[in-house]
Amino acid sequence: MKQINCIYIVDDDPITVFGIKKMLGMVTDCNDIHTYENGKTALDSIIQRIKNGAQLPEVIFLDINMPIMDGWEFLAEFLNIETKEQIRINIISSSIDSADYEKWERYKQSTTHFIDYKEKPIFRIEPKDISLVNLAS
Repeated sequence: MKQINCIYIVDDDPITVFGIKKMLGMVTDCNDIHTYENGKTALDSIIQRIKNGAQLPEVIFLDINMPIMDGWEFLAEFLNIETKEQIRINIISSSIDSADYEKWERYKQSTTHFIDYKEKPIFRIEPKDISLVNLAS
């Protein structure tokens, strides 16, 4: 099992959050999993971690459609934060809008973070989903 120090789940759907937590338990050993119902509270937490000198999350599961600050707004703000750490961001959405795939491609090409796109519902999380290198490519 892969050891991960910190994981963020940013999603306003409690069933999705519950499922991701259960599936993570099968592929990783992580005692520091945080959940947020919108991008604003997750972003505020990341900024606070930076101020406190704490380690940033290594993996973020990020829903697109949320109240207050959606996943795209979170991603735009997050990518402006200067950090040495490379973070795995799994965008999760039930959207079938081609514009969302285009946004994902643009963000993916504009950062050193590893950004993947997963469709809801998520039935399985594999070790490659919590690694910076996509083992399937």
